[in-house]
Amino acid sequence: MLKIGEFNRLTIARRVAIGAFLTDGESDVLLPKKYLPEIIELGEEIKVFIYLDQQQRPVATTLRPYIRLNDFSYLRVSFVNKFGAFVDWGLEKDLFIPFAEQSQKLELGKRYLVYMFFDQQSNRLVGSTKLHRFLSTDHPSFEENQDVEVIIKNQTDLGYNVIVDKTHLALIYKNEIYEELRIGDKHKAKIKRVRPDGKIDVKITASFLEAKEDFTQTIFRILQSKDGYLPFNDKSSPEDINDIFKMSKKNFKKAIGHLYREKIIDITEDGIKMLTDDNNNQ
Repeated sequence: MLKIGEFNRLTIARRVAIGAFLTDGESDVLLPKKYLPEIIELGEEIKVFIYLDQQQRPVATTLRPYIRLNDFSYLRVSFVNKFGAFVDWGLEKDLFIPFAEQSQKLELGKRYLVYMFFDQQSNRLVGSTKLHRFLSTDHPSFEENQDVEVIIKNQTDLGYNVIVDKTHLALIYKNEIYEELRIGDKHKAKIKRVRPDGKIDVKITASFLEAKEDFTQTIFRILQSKDGYLPFNDKSSPEDINDIFKMSKKNFKKAIGHLYREKIIDITEDGIKMLTDDNNNQ
């Protein structure tokens, strides 16, 4: 059975003037000629994405869309009319978001976090910005330190709301954020805790955080070898930082920021210095 809104591995069944028909053994779908590889034989398998054309007929493409069925993505509004808004999802035909599926009126040129689903009533793929409709309200079954994937949803006074494994809303606290987060970005994360009321706290584990301990430990070790003081801070040149610490200035700034928040160092106009117990008790 063809999976609409998903990638399918299909077999080249027959060629026609406008492309080739692919099959899963039960149903056929057209792959237009412009997407058909030049060197491919009948009977070979090909990976394609299937969506619906202007007449709501299944059609295949080798293009990679920005969003798949039952998933989220940060998409730009390309057109607005009296029926709703259309967002660019990387294919020739834009994804429709009717007014009934808009949490706020979508504006031309702006980007929004969108969920794509198959609307049984209209028999077509549809987008929605009413994201809470597609998130579970059941008490989560996540365990502490469980590996998950999160999608950045929006910023709050406490930090960032994120969607965990496409099912639940969670929070990353701002004092635990050590890299730039952007709406719609996907990150590896770990469950920090699940509260009795079902609210979830998570922590990012990807990118800089995977190496953060190495960066902070490197700086801490060098500080110890230099009697607790180094003439480097966020104003130092990238070249000098790389020569001494073997890391980029960006990672150096994040690492000393972490050490500062943990009250391990102080950052001065002249450099960084290790705090003593007396300093911490003041």
